[in-house]
Amino acid sequence: MEFRHRVRVAATELRGKMPVKLALTKVKGVGPAIANAILTILKIDPKKQMGTFNDEELAALEEFVKNPQGIPSWSVNRQKDPFTGKDEHLVSSDLDFRLKTDIDYMKKTKSYRGMRHAFGLKVRGQRTKSTGRRGKSLGVRRKKGVKQ
Repeated sequence: MEFRHRVRVAATELRGKMPVKLALTKVKGVGPAIANAILTILKIDPKKQMGTFNDEELAALEEFVKNPQGIPSWSVNRQKDPFTGKDEHLVSSDLDFRLKTDIDYMKKTKSYRGMRHAFGLKVRGQRTKSTGRRGKSLGVRRKKGVKQ
């Protein structure tokens, strides 16, 4: 068995020398808690290096990362999907695509959050009086004819 310096899991390149627990957190949509749950369910040593996995183990790991079975519903990143009503866990490009479609749906229905997204303003109730300024800066103008 050969050591791999680059391992591809869920459309993400991972370094082979990293421990599997840390390497899984590099996949978009997988945090430390989910990575720990995945390794516990699959009974994999968290300190094992990613480059030492063979093809079958990598395939099983990738399948479980994409469709985790047995993890609690409160730990998945998409609970009660508005369209299907199911709890699911999304990773990599699926997560990006679903986020974009959700924002587009909010804009289409002209909800408050959708309108804030459309205008490029802050969405989650932050103050905007002094922060969140983008675009052309105005600066300070001095009055004409005033001596310094």
